[in-house]
Amino acid sequence: MSLSSIIKNIPKAELHLHIEGSLTPELMWRLAEKHSVSLPYQSVEEIEAAYNFKDLQSFLDIYYAGAGVLIDEDDFFALMWEYLSKCHQENIVHTEIMFDPQTHTERGIGFDVFMPGFLKAMQKAQDEFGISSFLIMSFLRHLPESAAFETLAAAEPYYEHIKAVGLDSSELGHPPSKFERVFKKAKQLGFKIVAHAGEEGPASYIWEALELLGVDRIDHGVRCQEDEKLMEYLKDKQIPLTVCPLSNLKLCVIDDMKQHNIVSLLEAGLLVTVNSDDPTYFGGFLNANFEALADALSISEETIKKLAVNSFKASFLSNADKDKHIDKVVAA
Repeated sequence: MSLSSIIKNIPKAELHLHIEGSLTPELMWRLAEKHSVSLPYQSVEEIEAAYNFKDLQSFLDIYYAGAGVLIDEDDFFALMWEYLSKCHQENIVHTEIMFDPQTHTERGIGFDVFMPGFLKAMQKAQDEFGISSFLIMSFLRHLPESAAFETLAAAEPYYEHIKAVGLDSSELGHPPSKFERVFKKAKQLGFKIVAHAGEEGPASYIWEALELLGVDRIDHGVRCQEDEKLMEYLKDKQIPLTVCPLSNLKLCVIDDMKQHNIVSLLEAGLLVTVNSDDPTYFGGFLNANFEALADALSISEETIKKLAVNSFKASFLSNADKDKHIDKVVAA
């Protein structure tokens, strides 16, 4: 069986996916027309052409502009349903989906609008495809910690539907330590904790996420190799890293996929996983990330299976559910 067939057919979990970053140019255009929202583009093709970034911030600028077309509950349902339908096509059987409430609440769109839309699509995917999914509520790190506290309070009616709390957006200049108190509160409330660290930011941000936020998982984390002590810690504690290869390439964290360190991290004994981050902006959903690694790094079937197994190990599923999925990967 070819590597492409293995990538396509093997069961997988995705743990680092921003639902707003799965907005396709077609859906953006359709919703803009629906709500008479003016976009700085004249066609779907112009939107696609704009997905050419020089760094994280240039991506975030268009990312937040694109989110402006998401207005009513049906829009959020459509966004989530498109992504989960893609999961079904790619044999992603479990996904842990990040969402950015502040991107919407700052536009006057509340939890009572986006959460019902998300949850309806997630239930439909469970019923029709058997896909399980969790929500990760992410705080925008370029905003003050006080705004994160406000978001945590506003989410209270939906706590039962939120598995984890995370930290994303502009990393440089906004270290995890800025949010130490709000994550302590989130942990007290029983949420799992994740945080973006060590993508554009230094390895010291990973330490902060571990020591000050008490994270269960590091999102990105590829700069951990700059600190041998950190590498040992991540290996010993088996703290998962949710690595996003095409994102790293598109945002110029690396210049060439051949430079990617995911295999060396795996060989060093770290619990690394493959994810798509913001797939429509960064050039591909989960399987495309696996394909890019296969093309550039000559990875084997064994490595693909190990990465798929890791995706379940690193998930927030119960141990019984993890074992069930892992058995299927091993048997594939």
